[in-house]
Amino acid sequence: MNYKRLSKKDKQHLWHPFTQQREWEMDKDITIITRGKGTYLYDSKGRKYLDGVSSLWCNVHGHQVPEIDRAIQKQLQKIAHSTMLGASNEPAILLAEKLVQLAPKGLTRVFYSDSGSEANEIAAKMAFQYWKQVKPARPKKNLFLTVREGYHGDTIGSVSLGGIELFHAIFGGMLFKTLKVKSPHDYPSRRVSNDQWLKDSVKEAEALFRKYGSRLAAVHMEPLIEGAGGMLAHPWGYLKAIRRLCDRYGVLLILDEVATGFGRTGTMFACEQEGVRPDLLCVAKNLTGGYLPVAATLATEKVYRAFLGTFGSLRTFYHGHTFTGNQLGCAAALANLGLMEKRGFLEGVEEKSLMLQEFLEPLVAHPHVADVRLRGMMGGIELVKNKKTNEPYPYEKKMGYRVCAEAKKRGVLMRPLGNVIVLMPPLGISKKDLAFLIEVVSKSIEAATS
Repeated sequence: MNYKRLSKKDKQHLWHPFTQQREWEMDKDITIITRGKGTYLYDSKGRKYLDGVSSLWCNVHGHQVPEIDRAIQKQLQKIAHSTMLGASNEPAILLAEKLVQLAPKGLTRVFYSDSGSEANEIAAKMAFQYWKQVKPARPKKNLFLTVREGYHGDTIGSVSLGGIELFHAIFGGMLFKTLKVKSPHDYPSRRVSNDQWLKDSVKEAEALFRKYGSRLAAVHMEPLIEGAGGMLAHPWGYLKAIRRLCDRYGVLLILDEVATGFGRTGTMFACEQEGVRPDLLCVAKNLTGGYLPVAATLATEKVYRAFLGTFGSLRTFYHGHTFTGNQLGCAAALANLGLMEKRGFLEGVEEKSLMLQEFLEPLVAHPHVADVRLRGMMGGIELVKNKKTNEPYPYEKKMGYRVCAEAKKRGVLMRPLGNVIVLMPPLGISKKDLAFLIEVVSKSIEAATS
């Protein structure tokens, strides 16, 4: 079908996520992707774009990866889907085994779902129910401590745990209450040592633990860097300090590695970099290499055993989804993880991360770049109207979108977070394409802000 007809039908029938539809309907050049190959996307007008946002942070090895394609085709010759309620399936079993092998030690149980939002909501429900059923039961432990500017998804439970006012303030009346600690990134001056930054950041969290420790069910947070909040980096040691507080006060630690997991920050999981083992771990995005929607919540045996009992005990975890443990998705995930385990993959991510850091350093001097933040292959460039006063660009100016529009002209598709230009290329990107991406980003920032 030609572009004009597709564009018309899109505007007649589709409602796009995180999109002001009035502006979308007025856009005479919407992007309609028809195929992908490697780290490139092609639209219905025949234009070629580097997939600079990893198709929303989930593409690992590129598009049309032969090994993943074959795994899905092979599974299709057997069965596409059957329920896990009262039955099981081979790909789901094998993937669970693989996830336990790769995850931080102590995580032994895998509960599947369809998205990062669900994986996080499941973890919160598990933690809440755990304290009602552990022996001795402690039902008063029903509060969650979360980090401001954290993002855990868009279902109501996940929004309750999050802290991004721009996205979720309107739903305030629907949410359950949580305790919130200031984002460590929101620090008066980061021109101090990491030790001082860490000490001051932990102080507020420690005060909340002292006051509410007996009622805290869990801390729910993103490790090392907060993604959708604006690529906000934490001081080194912050995650480990929170783990110690959880241990001291008997609180579960839930880590949301939906964005940071599977090599994105340079190690298989971000929490490995501080030697932290969570009680519950949420994963999605990179799990299937960007092919199919599969997510998982991993739990320790300690958490799992609190749900065991007779049928009549009502200790069951009553939660599930139609496509839980879908065979096609699990087959894709197994193939993806197999590629990631190949010798040199994570080392390659680290090498490209250093290259990315080196390319980005000159941008720090740009008159409208306030900060460049990077953890592995996950980062952001924060733009400001006035660097001396740190005055931000007004939201309605859409500076982030203007930079991305300039990048599109130059052959790169990107997606900003407000005034933050997101850097999340596919992990398998070549060094040549990485250099092209940074060149385009630099030129696009200059063009949009000059």
